Amino acid sequence: MYRSDIELKEGAFVVSDAHYSHIRPQFLDFLKAIQTKKLQPTQLILMGDIFDTLFGNVAYTQEVNSEALKILNEISDEIEVVYLEGNHDFNLKTIFPKVKIFGIKEQPVSATYNGKSVLLAHGDIQSPMLYKIYTATIRNPFVIAILNTIDSISGHYIIKRLDEYLSKKDDCKEFSGFKAFIEKRLSKNYSCDYFVEGHFHQNKMLEFENFIYINLAAFACNQRYFIVKSFEDVEIIEENIFLK
Repeated sequence: MYRSDIELKEGAFVVSDAHYSHIRPQFLDFLKAIQTKKLQPTQLILMGDIFDTLFGNVAYTQEVNSEALKILNEISDEIEVVYLEGNHDFNLKTIFPKVKIFGIKEQPVSATYNGKSVLLAHGDIQSPMLYKIYTATIRNPFVIAILNTIDSISGHYIIKRLDEYLSKKDDCKEFSGFKAFIEKRLSKNYSCDYFVEGHFHQNKMLEFENFIYINLAAFACNQRYFIVKSFEDVEIIEENIFLK
């Protein structure tokens, strides 16, 4: 059993892979609905890649996301917000002072709910060595400082080109052979009741020997989010679609 880092609350909202940007503004509307109490989660769990580009030490990425950052910080004044950093959003602790932040090295995050053990991760753990080198490099303060300097003197050319590239990616495609991939990657490494992650955008539940695996849908694809509920049936989270 893992030491519990958080306790999931009945009625918590779970959101993954919103990939928020000016091209995909729906997550801002979702935050505004929480801010105005149109939606009333008991807790907000953000599973990474919530922003398409948000790097803690690159000022321009905070500038272009400033409205969403302000609202999210206001929400964190009223309810517990848990944020698992992804591969598009990291080094966030200075941006969200009241949010419980977990970096990639702290994942999977252990949680409890109604006596059940739950592991949470963005989804880029247990990755190939080259990917691990890449993630460590882009989070390195020296690399970030260089990126920030070049981006600033170039009129934010780097971040703008990155935004343009990311906006053209197909975030909603089906992952062929997904069950076999997950079984090889996770099933022998962890023991819990549920393992929940995003990153792959597949919206699938799979049963393995050691746990039930849930891969969340990407909010970016169709504004799907999830609500933690009691164990009256197999699933611990209920799928919802945000309609403005």
